[in-house]
Amino acid sequence: MFCIEKLVVTTLILVGGSSCLQSQDLYHQLFQNYDQYKEKTLVSRRFTHDQISPLIDRLKDDSMFEVTKVGSSIEARSLRLISFGEGDIDVLLWSQMHGDESTATMALFDIINFFKSDDFQQQKDDMLSRLRIHFLPMLNPDGAQGFTRRNALDIDINRDAIRLQSPESRTLKKVRDSLEADFGFNLHDQSTYYNPSKTPKSAAISFLAPAYNYEKDVNAVRERSMKLIAYMNQVLQHLIPGHVGRYNDDFEPRAFGDNIQKWGTSTVLIESGGYPDDPDKQFLRKVNFVSIISAIEAIANKGYLQNTTEEYFNIPENDRKLFDLKLSNLSYEFLGETYLLDLGINTPQIATETAKGYYRKGSIADLGDLTTHYGYESLDASTYTIVPAKVYPEHFATIGQVLKTDIQKILHQGYGYVVVEEFPEDQKSVPLPLNILKEPKAPNFGFHLGANPCFFLKKDGRLRYLITNGFLVDLEQPKPNFLNALLYK
Repeated sequence: MFCIEKLVVTTLILVGGSSCLQSQDLYHQLFQNYDQYKEKTLVSRRFTHDQISPLIDRLKDDSMFEVTKVGSSIEARSLRLISFGEGDIDVLLWSQMHGDESTATMALFDIINFFKSDDFQQQKDDMLSRLRIHFLPMLNPDGAQGFTRRNALDIDINRDAIRLQSPESRTLKKVRDSLEADFGFNLHDQSTYYNPSKTPKSAAISFLAPAYNYEKDVNAVRERSMKLIAYMNQVLQHLIPGHVGRYNDDFEPRAFGDNIQKWGTSTVLIESGGYPDDPDKQFLRKVNFVSIISAIEAIANKGYLQNTTEEYFNIPENDRKLFDLKLSNLSYEFLGETYLLDLGINTPQIATETAKGYYRKGSIADLGDLTTHYGYESLDASTYTIVPAKVYPEHFATIGQVLKTDIQKILHQGYGYVVVEEFPEDQKSVPLPLNILKEPKAPNFGFHLGANPCFFLKKDGRLRYLITNGFLVDLEQPKPNFLNALLYK
């Protein structure tokens, strides 16, 4: 097993007698050398069935892998199972049953590249001699096509485990039953706004050993899930300390995880959430890669059996008290009175058909007393004055002209909007800290739920910060690669 309680080099003995990977060797090398396994054709969160199909096709000529078409989606996109290993323990991993939850799909192809490599050959041979591993990537290819949660029938596949109305649902059930899988990994993405309870950190990874009944009983099947999660959490605490949460285990009778647990497969739910400065979840993709390999190895050598269910329950439960930006102690004037307000602002990704696949649109998610909440970015604004952003008096013919101007000079003069006469009708955003207007009139300024105010924070006679489209811009130390402001048509 990988002894990761202390990052020391300790040689252990596997059940079966062969020597194990040294812990430091495994986690440092896999994490540090991840780029050599990363599937280079998948570069962002948004990709389609057409992009992963060639990756699966090329495995058909590799004797290590068996590729089987196991079903089709509603819109006739193929569902294929990738199997490898010669062992007696069947491990099934399925991803992207929600079409816009793609992090683990990327990681599965990275893991395939790891097993195809020449690295750690003895350790891989030990795993594959004990296990038969099965990947079912992108279970919802129709949803992935438009980067939406639900399938072409517009139902949630993860609430179709009983009726089995969708062909994707029937495929997953058929595969699980045909394998009588010993372990199952239900791989998802979750909101970036979860945090482990009572901590300011994001829940980058959240786990659940699903309940199989309303009483939340723990039988041998579920106990294995809990111990395996406890093992994986030990690994993750060295990679992302404090960024791991645990879902509430209320029984959901329609969900696949709960039912697959009930059907006798020890099931682990993994949810990839948010991590600072990781909008495309490429860092969390890497974390998935390392943690899933660690779980596979722990199943092979039974190392997870040294963990306890108590360790599982010690993982903090998920809470949802995190914003992209939290501004505290703002003095806000409204109808002649001054109020003390905190603002919680979120900038969720909005799907588009562009190459990037999304843009960000900010809005006030909550306001008032938010002392129990946290932010990826936070600022105490108690010593600052709010200054609404102005519209720059000079008009520009194109966005290209704006890009050639001295943006910092415009900002320092208190302008947060510029007027552009021509820009593509289908364009929604621009990678500038300036909102773009069609007409020389800024949106009404004010703080209320759903608002996207553009304003400066002033101190000692100087404009110090700009808040635009939910992003905090430090006027004295601006960050490169500002994500985007909005185009107001």
